Amino acid sequence: MEINIGINEKNRQSVAFELSKILADEFVLFTKTKNAHWNVEGVDFYDKHKFFEEQANQLNDSVDSIAERIRTLGHIAPASLKSYLQLTQLAEPKQSKYDSQSFIKELLSDNETIINHLRKNINIFANDYEDLGTSDFIAGLMQDHEKTTWFLRTLLK
Repeated sequence: MEINIGINEKNRQSVAFELSKILADEFVLFTKTKNAHWNVEGVDFYDKHKFFEEQANQLNDSVDSIAERIRTLGHIAPASLKSYLQLTQLAEPKQSKYDSQSFIKELLSDNETIINHLRKNINIFANDYEDLGTSDFIAGLMQDHEKTTWFLRTLLK
């Protein structure tokens, strides 16, 4: 059945591809956050264990929303670790320490990378691809990551 939502197929395909990259970043960040949740050590273990769990739960919701947005545009969401690793701009963790500060620094950097990528795409989705819905959607994701970076930065003081 033809999709008639005011965005042509070429633009929907381009948006879905860019959203797939965002989905990959979010999934990799989710995995890295679960790593922090499971493996954090130190005197602040319990507090950070709970904090990382909350962050992972939020990312899980984001991953689901992004995949559903891709499906809304009529495309298949990538759903394999191989595809995520091919699409992501985030690096595998180089963990040598398992203290909260090390995890926080890495997660802060990853969140900032995602914020910058989202910010770059807001106007592209709206202007180049005529998709205000996805533009608005990723603006919301960006705001969520901005709040997360505020929390993470505060924990480093």
